[in-house]
Amino acid sequence: MRIRRTAAAVTAAAAMVALSACGDDAEGNGEDVEVGGEEDFVTDLTFGTGGTAGTYYPLGGELSDIFEANTSADSVNYVESGGSGENLGQMFQEEWQLGLTQNDTANDGVNGQLDDLDGVELNNIGWIANLYPEAAHIVVRADSGFDSVDDLEGATIAVGDAGSGTRAISDAILAAHGLEEGDYTPEVTDFGASTEMLADNQIDASIFVVGTPVAGLTQLAASTDVDLLGLDDATADEISGDSGAEPYDISAEAYDFLDEDVATVSVFAALAASTTQVSEDLGYEITAAIFEHADEITLDVGESIDMEEALLGIGDVPLHPGAERYYDEQGIDLP
Repeated sequence: MRIRRTAAAVTAAAAMVALSACGDDAEGNGEDVEVGGEEDFVTDLTFGTGGTAGTYYPLGGELSDIFEANTSADSVNYVESGGSGENLGQMFQEEWQLGLTQNDTANDGVNGQLDDLDGVELNNIGWIANLYPEAAHIVVRADSGFDSVDDLEGATIAVGDAGSGTRAISDAILAAHGLEEGDYTPEVTDFGASTEMLADNQIDASIFVVGTPVAGLTQLAASTDVDLLGLDDATADEISGDSGAEPYDISAEAYDFLDEDVATVSVFAALAASTTQVSEDLGYEITAAIFEHADEITLDVGESIDMEEALLGIGDVPLHPGAERYYDEQGIDLP
């Protein structure tokens, strides 16, 4: 089952739902907004992933198979989406029940800091697990003449989908180099479209945040000579302090076109579940299935799934009650 919605439309719709629920008092005051009434748990789950050229979409497909085979869910339908922001918005509206998300975006959501939501806190988002690190890739054509992010002044840059976690990190990277909108032309699009545009010389650079290695970049590099721009240590530290990301090195072994490691920043890819539509028991089963069947994941990122690191990046995101019970039983220190 594949459904495509634009992140901008979903974010706006989430804002409308949230603000109408707040009534006349919704003035960006950061109040919790109650979604729905009595808890209405479901077993036919919709799972928000990402664009088809990235890691979220194929990973969501493999996790959906694992969850259908090893939990009491009747079905788990993974859907293409604009990424973290859209997935959180759809769960907030109780349209979707599971979603992949960057940890920084999830923290912004529960703290009422997502753009366009006027301080509304997403109060039905429950953390299931950190899955793997997602590195910021700053991709240019090898013949572009760009040697650093500073050189991108005046360039046309793909910065990620509207409302996506990639967009937030892209903005942080560019701002750390003194580049604000007006200093460059932003192309708001998903990763797959950006690689095609880069190959066709329609844009100068693409910034995306994704698990390493990502097939879409490997495929691009097979037909177009590309390079990755790196960050110096001081800039990586500055971005980390401002965005919740962490300094990270993309290994030279990740892509054939790299001769050395590339310094960048990384966030964590996490699985979240609705606390109002996914029961404690089903949340427990989903959490258990991740770690008991991680060896069935064929993507490289599956090797990073580790119960000891399941709570990295959780920040202020509440644990789903089912995940909390599972980790407690496994002796994992709870936040």
